[in-house]
Amino acid sequence: MPRYTNLDGSTVDKGPGDILKWQTGRLLTKRRPSLSNYTTPRVENHGVDLHAANDSLTWIGHATFTMKLGGKVIATDPIWSERIHTIRRKSKPGVALDHLPPIDVVTVSHSHFDHLDLPTLKRIGPSALYVVPKDVGEILTAAGLPNVVELSWFESVTVGEVTISLVPAQHWSMRSLWDKNERLWGGFVFEHKETSLYHSGDTGFSESMFRAIAERFPNLGWAMLPIGAYDPEWFMRAQHMGPEDAASAFSILGAKRFVAMHWGTFALTDEPLHEPPVRLRAAWEKRGFDETALQIPALGETIVI
Repeated sequence: MPRYTNLDGSTVDKGPGDILKWQTGRLLTKRRPSLSNYTTPRVENHGVDLHAANDSLTWIGHATFTMKLGGKVIATDPIWSERIHTIRRKSKPGVALDHLPPIDVVTVSHSHFDHLDLPTLKRIGPSALYVVPKDVGEILTAAGLPNVVELSWFESVTVGEVTISLVPAQHWSMRSLWDKNERLWGGFVFEHKETSLYHSGDTGFSESMFRAIAERFPNLGWAMLPIGAYDPEWFMRAQHMGPEDAASAFSILGAKRFVAMHWGTFALTDEPLHEPPVRLRAAWEKRGFDETALQIPALGETIVI
């Protein structure tokens, strides 16, 4: 089975020694965001808007959105589970799964457990089409989810009137001790007529990679970009963007709207749960970006696109 690298040929090289260093530092600095009482903003949403005909985007939490586009209901990196192994959710999903209309398409950006959550995928069931990077499909088919399309970077599949393309991400993959980087990772671009949306999945910052995406997709309307899971930076920056890097990525992509994700749901790293949007707004103001282009949705908030 092939071993994949990032578009620039790099790989994330952190190992057990780095993990030990991180965890030791966490104990010494007493940075424990898992104990925070912060409540991520949310709005009550019982899924009514998602049953409407209008194209829309709803933040469920973490990297999970439900999207209504071209008559299709699409879920990105869906995780409705209460925990990832021993890590419990800090915030319940923005909309309960059973309040949604039937999901037509699921995209999974990579094999990490907080993005490929088999308990959730089994709840969604075998009738959905699952669009995944190369070599991820076998995980789903083994779980009884047969309708799988695998893509390489810059390959596409069309579902009804919606075209879904896999694009690179600056990340890595691993689901067990013996399969590191044996499955591809990436983000997705969703296109329907004049509407286009980009969901980055997990990614570190890479100017050359974002420029490559912008060249292929020069008219992006909406960019769903991660702003959390960045502390400590010496460990995380190669694989996760912080708010400042996300603002830079948005500028390179040339998208019209920024939609924040990957924060306030699980305490996976050491930054305070409330910090990512605070730093993002500061970075936005510092760069003089248009305030109306920034969307930091509350859990359950539906944006008409």
